[in-house]
Amino acid sequence: MSRGRYYGLRVAVAVACSLILAFPLYWMIVVAFSPRQELLTTDLRLWPQHFTLANFDRILASFPIPTWFGNSVAIAVVVTALTVSVNLLAGYAFAHLRFRGSSVVFLVLLSTLMLPLQVIMVSEFQLITALGIYGTYWAVILPTAASAFGMFLARQFILGIPREIIEAARVDGAGSLRVFLQIVLPLCKPLIAVLTLLTLLSTWNDFAWPLIALKQNELFTLPIGLLYLQGQFGSDYGATMAFALLSVLPMVMLFVAFQRYFVQGFARSGIR
Repeated sequence: MSRGRYYGLRVAVAVACSLILAFPLYWMIVVAFSPRQELLTTDLRLWPQHFTLANFDRILASFPIPTWFGNSVAIAVVVTALTVSVNLLAGYAFAHLRFRGSSVVFLVLLSTLMLPLQVIMVSEFQLITALGIYGTYWAVILPTAASAFGMFLARQFILGIPREIIEAARVDGAGSLRVFLQIVLPLCKPLIAVLTLLTLLSTWNDFAWPLIALKQNELFTLPIGLLYLQGQFGSDYGATMAFALLSVLPMVMLFVAFQRYFVQGFARSGIR
């Protein structure tokens, strides 16, 4: 009986926490579909009296949102593909390939997690300017084509794969690349889901670096576009929330679709 009560308490706490965390998204939806005159009143309503798409019409007529959305998708997809590939290869190398100085290199790699973007922003800007890619997509893509945390996560996950399987493949004559492609990679589906979601979220929501690296309006991403919208529609909360909803909704749907793999990836990597 006590175990049942304890289980019910945990469910109640989980539901309460979920409702609290989901309320900002719910309120964003309510404001985005509420008429502007309703938002100017002092009455607090948790449900709009009249649903409207006028907020979406205003922002779509004032800004090239489909272009910015396409830019965000293109950059996020390319960055995710490069980052996940590099992180998996590096994680496999640190986990199962022994080379001189590997521990030192890995510690140096982890130390970069303590460096905020603002510390290396000037150096990255000088680098992309010297390469002649300033103001292009590649100025945003290349500096983020690897992640120290992603390499660490991949290494921890791959270390959990039984070493006997890898050694058996090597005894049969498989090289390192074949072991990675045919043995390690098929077992890394939860890890790939985690790396993909984390990279997509960080790239999709990235604001500071794309604002510096991109200079043409038609190359802007959605977070930069939101800045311009706030400048023009500062007091129009309905339009602001409509834009924010268009920006947030794809990531929410993606997380809901792959949340099972996301949890499995973190659990099997040993990170709590």
